[in-house]
Amino acid sequence: MTTEDNSEKRILIAEDDPVSCRMLQAFLTKWGYQVVTAANGSDALRILEAEGAPSLAVLDWMMPGLEGPQVCQRVRELQDRPYVYILLLTARSQKADLLRGLESGADDYLTKPFNLQELRARLQVGQRILDLQNGLIAARDELSFRATHDSLTGIANRGVVLDAIHREHSRQVREGGTLGIVMVDLDHFKQVNDTYGHQAGDAVLKEVARRMASCVRPYDTVGRYGGEEFLVVVASADSVGALALADRICREVASAPVTTDEGAVRITASCGVAVSDAAKPLDSEELLHAADEALYSAKQQGRNRAVLAAPAVPVQSESSPAEPTPVKSESR
Repeated sequence: MTTEDNSEKRILIAEDDPVSCRMLQAFLTKWGYQVVTAANGSDALRILEAEGAPSLAVLDWMMPGLEGPQVCQRVRELQDRPYVYILLLTARSQKADLLRGLESGADDYLTKPFNLQELRARLQVGQRILDLQNGLIAARDELSFRATHDSLTGIANRGVVLDAIHREHSRQVREGGTLGIVMVDLDHFKQVNDTYGHQAGDAVLKEVARRMASCVRPYDTVGRYGGEEFLVVVASADSVGALALADRICREVASAPVTTDEGAVRITASCGVAVSDAAKPLDSEELLHAADEALYSAKQQGRNRAVLAAPAVPVQSESSPAEPTPVKSESR
């Protein structure tokens, strides 16, 4: 039998007869299971309802409190919980009784008296089914992550961050308030690729994404807009708050060189900030256009700074020093 981690082989025995329970516990422990026991159906249900419940369960049909089929039915009613593979032990042999057990949610059954090796084989089948299900869930989660996240940086992709703007705009229309976005572009990024190579450029993008994500609140959205350009959706932010966040991003990006296999790379960013407020709400396209214009202004004013788009002329934040041109470090 394949060796498996005991944390993945936890099993519940629900059996009111202490002799039978001890016998089952001894054999299951010998087979490598981490055994949890219950003397009645109510305790069995409580264990299976708890966080970190065993994924395998052997339930006696006749128990005080709740019978085995009742426990099965209650477990199957639980929502958004890991699947529990349940095997019923029963002295009943009538097909109608066995069908009732399976219809209640049991996956398999053994008729008493049963052969221990048959029990072991059926539990192995249950474990294989659980492993297959876990693999399918992991594959589904991986596909979902890839569909919503940028493959290089791991942050939200363009579609997700644009959806976030639309969603926040809809919220603003319903509830009022403010909405801010920050468009971020890395300064002289082409020089990074030309000087250090594209692998170093990828390392810079990943580290910049990490630094940006460390600056925002849990309910803000950071996404890769395209190339070396990023977009931050700042929920319920006014001009002061959105510009302060953009200034913080500029400082964090420039705070230290990025370590790559080709040496340390110094990088800075320019930010364009746009805000939609209740007095003059902007739709998604208008916000993006305003942020893009502000970003262009930040580039024109010397880079490594954040500029706020205003109704007339963009207003510059506190001046930041112009960024150094990337210089290849002697250290490799």
